[in-house]
Amino acid sequence: MAYRYGEYHDGPDPLAPPYDVRAALDEMGDAILSGSTPVHALRDLLKRGLPGMRDNRGLDDMLREVRRRRRELRERGRLDGTLERARALLDQAIGQERAELFPDPSDDARLREAELDNLPDDTASAIQELSSYQWRSAAARQTFEELRALLRQEVLDSQFRGLREALANPDPAAMERVRQMMGELNDMLEADARGEHTQEDFDRFMSKYGDLFPEQPRNLEELVDQLARRAAATQRMLASLTPRQREELAALMAQTLEQSGLSDQMRRLGQQLQTRRPDLAWNSPERMTGDDPMGMGDAVTALEELADLNQLEAALRQDYPGARLDDIDEASIRRALGRSAVDDLEALKRVERELEEQGYLQRRRGKLELTPKAVRRLGETALRRVFTSLEAGRRGDHDQHDAGAAGELTGASRPWRFGDEQPIDVVRTLVNGIRRTGSTIQLSVDDFEVAETERRSAAAVCLLVDLSYSMALRGTWAAAKETALALQTLVASKFPQDAVQIVGFSNYARVLQPDELAGLDWDMVQGTNLHHALLIAGRHLDRHPDFEPVVLVVTDGEPTAHLLRNGQSAFEWPPSRETLELTLAEIDKMTRRRATINVFMLAADERLKEFVDEVARRNGGRVFSPSAERLGEYVVSDFLRQRRIRR
Repeated sequence: MAYRYGEYHDGPDPLAPPYDVRAALDEMGDAILSGSTPVHALRDLLKRGLPGMRDNRGLDDMLREVRRRRRELRERGRLDGTLERARALLDQAIGQERAELFPDPSDDARLREAELDNLPDDTASAIQELSSYQWRSAAARQTFEELRALLRQEVLDSQFRGLREALANPDPAAMERVRQMMGELNDMLEADARGEHTQEDFDRFMSKYGDLFPEQPRNLEELVDQLARRAAATQRMLASLTPRQREELAALMAQTLEQSGLSDQMRRLGQQLQTRRPDLAWNSPERMTGDDPMGMGDAVTALEELADLNQLEAALRQDYPGARLDDIDEASIRRALGRSAVDDLEALKRVERELEEQGYLQRRRGKLELTPKAVRRLGETALRRVFTSLEAGRRGDHDQHDAGAAGELTGASRPWRFGDEQPIDVVRTLVNGIRRTGSTIQLSVDDFEVAETERRSAAAVCLLVDLSYSMALRGTWAAAKETALALQTLVASKFPQDAVQIVGFSNYARVLQPDELAGLDWDMVQGTNLHHALLIAGRHLDRHPDFEPVVLVVTDGEPTAHLLRNGQSAFEWPPSRETLELTLAEIDKMTRRRATINVFMLAADERLKEFVDEVARRNGGRVFSPSAERLGEYVVSDFLRQRRIRR
């Protein structure tokens, strides 16, 4: 047997590895840390496309393709092609008849010429009068029959896609079959309205008339959708013509349906379709800019596609309340952009679904929120970025591989006890197993030994983060949140014995829980109440008297608020003497607790410089002035430096 191998085209690669939604969450993280909500961050991600997925289109790429396709359709041609061709055939038939009558000197010939001279100007009325005219010219009679066949094909094709070919020859049997189909279709729709329709009825209908429906609908609802969209496109085509063109074409359609014996059936069908699908744009005009005249069936097809593209564009924009990818109709995507776009859409839906199923996003009271698992992931990403910056900047050995271990090894070992965090002494454990069992190693709990390490002191860490509105105005808010997440993750993963507390402060201060850091927003209030933040931090240090105190302050302004005796916040700018005195008093208390305060200053304001210089003079801490991009690098490296010194 001969085999041929080639690139797989029937959908996405079935052997491709599953998409890692953690990369999608990391992409969302930047927007979330900058103040975006999870739902808007997810929408922005899906619009851009998914990171790490080759050739995958996002919603914006599909939207651009839809708009390009719409421009092409509008430039395809004019809508009055059927009228133009009908007028040309009518003029040709009249000319042929005149040529036949001219040599004849009889009175009958002159009367016929007078009858032709008095024909109405509009095409529909002229055709109506000539329908009973006895043609002398065989060529004229044939041309007129060609005109009527054209109208019959175009009018019915505008209602039923595919009837043009079925009626290409004026076969009475073919027209009778169409009339029977119309009657049975209307009966089936009326039975369905009464609740008496079954799928077996539809299957019998399609077995008789399936060749007249090239789209091959699978049930009555699909058939109704196809017919209603085409009927609505026909109405829009009429609405897009000039008033005179609309009147002439409507009259031609009415004449053709009447002569074909379909007028009543078509009226019944139109009423039922409009009742079932009132949501379609039935009378909205469209502007076509092309120069080539289009037949009525082709014009309706173009307008039908334009309506699909308009609806698809609205769904792809996803800019309405409660928008979801499930709102985008896959059938419309397939018709407009092809199979590959359906695969791209399914990939986007899968990521949205996987983010919820894998526990990164949850819906609570209809609102999309990050889970603690997602916050931990964002913290890990933030910490990884910090260490990447540290390594790139050659700032020293900050990524400690032994961080979080129990301490330096002493060289001794002891039997393992439940709860031990010291590393397993593999060699001594295996030796114990061999001694007990002989040549075959079968370890038991009693065989395990751990390596003894020096005791390392724990730290009570306080990170005080400015939440005031100025942080957002200066563009430093996202960096502050990312820094807080990175420090929280570092302490939780590498220094689990430490006690970390993150305090946010604006006009008041409050303790921030790890799972609320990512979605935290700035406070649009007046006041930088460092006094209150230091009070909260002091209580945290007092709860851990045996821990080494670490206090880090991130701010872009001097204190402008303090707490009154009644618990209310007092704001004043420039800072009042009382605000500065109360804040510096808390600084002095921190100094008596042996807590060194390091301040990370995110603005070059002179008052702020004077204040932090005074803090450094009183406390002995250090002052840093990093850019927002390097804030995390400075805070984490300073924390690690202090941990190494204490160890």
